[in-house]
Formats: sequence, C-alpha cells, structure tokens
Amino acid sequence: MQERIFLNHINPVKDKIYRLALRLLTSRDAAEDATQEVILKLWSRKDKIKHYANVEAFAMTVTKNYCLDQLKLKQNSNLRIVHQNYESKQIPLQREIEVNDEMQWLGRIIDSLPEQQKLIFQLRDVEQYDYDEIAEITNMNHTAIRVALSRARKAIREKLIKKHNYGIK
Repeated sequence: MQERIFLNHINPVKDKIYRLALRLLTSRDAAEDATQEVILKLWSRKDKIKHYANVEAFAMTVTKNYCLDQLKLKQNSNLRIVHQNYESKQIPLQREIEVNDEMQWLGRIIDSLPEQQKLIFQLRDVEQYDYDEIAEITNMNHTAIRVALSRARKAIREKLIKKHNYGIK
C-alpha cells in the first residue's frame, strides 16, 4: 500500500485515535505519543489494512489495546491519575465570600428604598413580572411603575458606585 493511500485511510480517524487515547491515558502528552505509536503500528500493518471492512474500527481497537498496554506497563512517565484538562466548576471560596458580601450589601440597599420602589424593583427585576402584572398587583399605571423602577435602579446604582469608589480619589 502506498503512503498516500494509507494516509487517506488514517487521516479521517486520527482525531478519534487521539481522543480515545486521551480518555484512557488522561495525559495530553501520552495521548499524542500513543497516537503516533498507533499510526506507526498501522503503517507496519499497511498491507493487511485493505482487507479490513472497517479501518476505523480496526484503528480504534489498536488504539485501545496500545493504551491499555501502556497503563499496565506504566512505562509512560507522563501518565496522571487525575485529568490534566479537568476544570473544577466549584467557585473558589474567596469569590464565594465576595459574592455573598455583595449580595448582603445589595439587600441592605434595596431595604433602604421607599416601600413602593422596593416592591416594584422586587417584582420587576427579581421576580421578572411584566408591567401589566405589576400594574394589576400594585394598582398603578405603567408610567408610574416605570418612574418608580427607574428611581429605584438609579438609587441602587448610585449607592453601589459610592460603595465601590469609597477611598478611590
């Protein structure tokens, strides 16, 4: 089998070989090495490849076997127990404390608003009611609701800006 024909068979499955190797070996370096080794193994069997009905399945089987052999032999010093590409979705403690502090500040600012503004802000921006529902609940017209909401947002914005700019000259 010529190199060009071989590459036409292998190139479409090269990424799949890498992803399977990465899943099994959990190291990018080890997966890249495994991909190269598997392609070399496939090249050494290039005359037999044309007899396989599904070259992709054969390549994946060779990949799986090679990776399992690597894991058994532990020859690869780049193997890791934990995935290197794992990213924790947990919020860091410092950030969680900052968010909680900010939410407490925001709660105090909202509590300091006049009752009408507080109610409308809660209904519109927190509970996500539309203006018709707020008008029905508060017995206010749309213009009055918009004005009260605008004033509430402005007061909140100004107090947050003042808090964050405190000490900055």
